[in-house]
Amino acid sequence: MASATTMHHRRRSIIQLAFLLLVASPASMLAAGGACESEEFPAGRSYATCADLPTLGASLHWTYDAPASSLSLAFAAKPPGTSGAGWVAWGINPTGDGMKGAQTLVAFKSSGAYVVNTYNLTGYRPLSAASMPIAFEATDLAADEGADGKVRLYGTLQLPKGMEAVNHIWQVGSTVANGVPAKHAFAQENLDSKGSLVLTGAGATDAAPAPVAGGPSAEEATGNLETETAPEAAPAPLAGAPSTEEAGGDLETGTAPSPAPAPSSGSAAIITTYASAPVFILILVFAGFFATV
Repeated sequence: MASATTMHHRRRSIIQLAFLLLVASPASMLAAGGACESEEFPAGRSYATCADLPTLGASLHWTYDAPASSLSLAFAAKPPGTSGAGWVAWGINPTGDGMKGAQTLVAFKSSGAYVVNTYNLTGYRPLSAASMPIAFEATDLAADEGADGKVRLYGTLQLPKGMEAVNHIWQVGSTVANGVPAKHAFAQENLDSKGSLVLTGAGATDAAPAPVAGGPSAEEATGNLETETAPEAAPAPLAGAPSTEEAGGDLETGTAPSPAPAPSSGSAAIITTYASAPVFILILVFAGFFATV
């Protein structure tokens, strides 16, 4: 009799625990993963989708008009160092998954007001003070600073038809010298600030693979970013062939590249399903329940 009573109480405890976990899990997941939804923008700026990026405390907000191939976006991040002294950047890389080849928007203060410059990152030398042409038509460029110290970069990019998933990069820096953004830090989170982004549907974002252990990145090897414009860039190197950096130590310059086919939405990002954790919890709970029978 005592054994049956103990078994009954154990089953009831398991059921109560299952209920509490089912109630708490979605709420806690949403709280952890939905910080971008609390970002407030000026009147007239609203976006259909947002994602908390995995590094630098950054977030991306966007609306993708598929028929028009138009991407309206807001990127928010807090530069390190003194408020108003740094810069933030976001861009799309149509030919790779790092900074080389990225078509980038960079926001910083110039003469006391925020400006947004465009840069085609073809190498690793200092940026210029003036904007450079990029592969995508960029309009509605603006930036401001939120109450939390985050700099919000706004823009609209005209993308090629059918580009529904992209490789993107983001970055922050602490210094702007003589109207030119200085190089960023090389902490691991700076080097890991790249990923794949699905523009349609749930808009999930996934971090790009981390650099190979023991091997310096191109940024670490040469220090700064370079921009240049010229006639059309050559095609990206074939897989397995040595990169320009490996062959000669420096990166060549070129124009904004013709966008390569976007990665398929099936492989571009890992879409988080909030229902998966509660289902897994139920399986574990019922496994424990039947184990006590």
